[in-house]
Amino acid sequence: MRGSAGLFISQIWRAPRAVGAALPSSRGLAREMVAPIDFGKVRTIVEFGPGTGAFTGEIAARLASGARYVGIELNGEFCAHVRRQFPALDVVEDSVENLERILDERDIASVDAIVCGLPWASLPLPVQERAFAAIERRLAPGGLFMTFAYLQGLPFPGARALRRRLSESFSSVTRSRIVWANVPPAFVYICRK
Repeated sequence: MRGSAGLFISQIWRAPRAVGAALPSSRGLAREMVAPIDFGKVRTIVEFGPGTGAFTGEIAARLASGARYVGIELNGEFCAHVRRQFPALDVVEDSVENLERILDERDIASVDAIVCGLPWASLPLPVQERAFAAIERRLAPGGLFMTFAYLQGLPFPGARALRRRLSESFSSVTRSRIVWANVPPAFVYICRK
């Protein structure tokens, strides 16, 4: 894990807005992110922004035989790191706004669950709009989208905009318990199509 933390910190120095966090997500937050997924039924999971693999490890540990995983990571260093950690998983260096092309290249028609570790508030609005449009088209009926938010960020405009977008895009949006052991404390938005 020391290697992951060191890589994470080095990438913060290079592009703080793109990384969007001071530390990698905790194991507690990673478990909370994947808790809503029925891994016995899910056939395809996509992860937006695997980073150093905090959520990826929890997904890999639960992924059923024959189920597919696609990780989409824009940062080349993070992408290479996750590929080394999880060589059996499909991790592509690309932007989530290209979700549909990435799925088409893999002959994947729809996705059952999306686990998102991206800093939505720091993404350019056009990227957010293209990503959410692709999610709406490719997430299967009843499919899940999980993303997290930091507790201290709730009053800010970016957090309010995200809540509004989630409520407009999904039939159901709930929140997990607060993960106090994460730095900073966070919770998960659990969204169902």
